[in-house]
Amino acid sequence: MKQMTPIKTLAALGAFAALATPAFAQEAAAAPDINPYIFTTLLFLIGGFLVFWMAAGFAMLEAGLVRSKNVTMQLTKNIALFSIAAIMYWLVGYGIMYPGDWLIEGWLGPFFAVASLEPVGLGADAASLDYASAGSDFFFQLMFCAATASIVSGTMAERVKLWPFLIFVVVLTGIIYPIEASWQWGGGWLSEAGFSDFAGSTLVHAAGGFAALAGALILGPRIGKYKDGRTVPMPGSNLALATLGTFILWLGWFGFNGGSQLAMGTVGDVTDVSRIFVNTNMAASAGAVVALLLTQFMYKKPDLTMILNGALAGLVSITAEPLAPSVFDAVWIGAVGGLIVVFTVPLLDKLKIDDVVGAIPVHLVAGIWGTLIVAVNTQTEISEGVSRTVMQQFGVQAMGILAIGVFTFVASGIVWYILKATTGIRVEEEDEINGLDMAELGMEAYPEFSKG
Repeated sequence: MKQMTPIKTLAALGAFAALATPAFAQEAAAAPDINPYIFTTLLFLIGGFLVFWMAAGFAMLEAGLVRSKNVTMQLTKNIALFSIAAIMYWLVGYGIMYPGDWLIEGWLGPFFAVASLEPVGLGADAASLDYASAGSDFFFQLMFCAATASIVSGTMAERVKLWPFLIFVVVLTGIIYPIEASWQWGGGWLSEAGFSDFAGSTLVHAAGGFAALAGALILGPRIGKYKDGRTVPMPGSNLALATLGTFILWLGWFGFNGGSQLAMGTVGDVTDVSRIFVNTNMAASAGAVVALLLTQFMYKKPDLTMILNGALAGLVSITAEPLAPSVFDAVWIGAVGGLIVVFTVPLLDKLKIDDVVGAIPVHLVAGIWGTLIVAVNTQTEISEGVSRTVMQQFGVQAMGILAIGVFTFVASGIVWYILKATTGIRVEEEDEINGLDMAELGMEAYPEFSKG
């Protein structure tokens, strides 16, 4: 049998490759691009567990800023509210927030659309390759819902009953938050109007702040907080815990804002996520530094709790638009957030609104600021090639804040009033003095803290 020479063998292989190439090319061209689906799903999962970690941040921050006799109660509220939020968001919240069919077009989604997942072993041919898996989307969005409830927990600490608070969480996470969030993120009327809130300065933070404000007004201040025209300091139990909680929240915010890019399938998307990370970090840093300098100037000594809340206010301020601003813009936007905290905390005390952890200045007031300033960096398109002016966009932003604020405040107020009239929402005076750990949870009181 005649043997082929090495040269003839190579020539034959080359001819075969030339013939086969068109077939392989056609097969490759027919295969769907699964990378955007995979990487966006991964973005949601990573972002989701970073935002989940914020639940630990809220718990540590609040545990550090309440008095020792109320620490266990605060921790109980935080793990309970997250768990309730998960169940309520699955049962009704997700369907209301992202309606397939509106009950009232643009305003109200269906109440009985339970969130569902894709089947096990989903193939590429059956997947929605232009977005991400349903499970990752649900998981990511749930964390925002739970964060809204955490904001309320800190404001009303040290005097609210456990079970009425948890009943409020059921309504907030299952109905109130999903309805107002659907107006923007669900493609509702605010989205159609051109309102812009990238990751939730108003939809999450200000909404939580409005719910907290309604509760604080109805609940009233802690015993002894305001006496003879002055504000009585009530130092927290552990500023190390509060500082740890702030850093955990800061870390989680990279998932909060970065994941809200909602895509990671292109070079541009990944680059934008990195830009969001940088702007988020710079805004937090600026808020902390401004609070540090202002408290030194105003009180002659730095105030750690103000510095912690200054960083958080900087984070809230940049959340409405962390992508479009330059780094310099992110710095001054966050810096104003720090300034807001330093001036709003004493203002609330003058109004005798008792906010134990400073959530109203951080989440409500800084959230409003962050949403309004979006108009400077982002204007939506009215028609092809025509964008709104800064003032026009400012008006749309103000309209969105007003709509969400009025709805959330009124709806929350109604729920709090109903709870107050039925179960009662405030513990007895003696129980408040002894501490909620003993009164609500049956824990043994520590004598040195019983009157603190």
